[in-house]
Amino acid sequence: MHPLDRPVWSSLSTAHEALSLGDARARRYLPDVNLFASACDDGDEALAALAALVGAGEQVYQLQVPAITVPPGLAAVRQAWGVQMVADAPLAPEPDTGDIVPLGDDDAAEMLALAQLTQPGPFLAHTHRMGRFHGVRIAGRLAAMAGERMRFPGWTELSGVCTHPDFRGRGLARRLSQHVASLIAARGDTAFLHAWRDNAPAIRLYESLGFAWRSDVHVAVLARV
Repeated sequence: MHPLDRPVWSSLSTAHEALSLGDARARRYLPDVNLFASACDDGDEALAALAALVGAGEQVYQLQVPAITVPPGLAAVRQAWGVQMVADAPLAPEPDTGDIVPLGDDDAAEMLALAQLTQPGPFLAHTHRMGRFHGVRIAGRLAAMAGERMRFPGWTELSGVCTHPDFRGRGLARRLSQHVASLIAARGDTAFLHAWRDNAPAIRLYESLGFAWRSDVHVAVLARV
């Protein structure tokens, strides 16, 4: 199976192992890093190990190309379709206008507030530890950001792309997406991303940057019964 078919597992079992809980059968991100979890396969032992990582009152997200098998003891409280897109060729750097800046621990509270307002996907207090994030500040405010999420040998996911409503219509999401994707390419990795299948504006944006559809993906939110 291609590592992109189970990107959550590919990430948790390699570059992000230190940010995870679990073992060789199933892993999840630390509860303050992200909500994604994955079994290594759909065998009974792996699915039982995945279920054991979900406590009462918790929810985890699954995202993969193969159909999702819900582990015994868990229930799917939401299911949806997404798309997985891959950069056909390395993206050229965005012309440097000096306003794109790296973000880190000192910006974490603002990053979380922006993500909670705009809902680009699961984003928690320490999601920024998953990779490099960049943003644009306008009049001292964090107007937009984009960064890296899943990561495994040869591949890095572009994610967390969002713009504050006060600053939309200025092309910030496009510029930041291109900037982050070009940094991924400069490191020697191929950029990929996920979007909801019905989010046509986002898909058009990513296509215009050079991303192409690779596969539809299954997405499920699981909770203990």
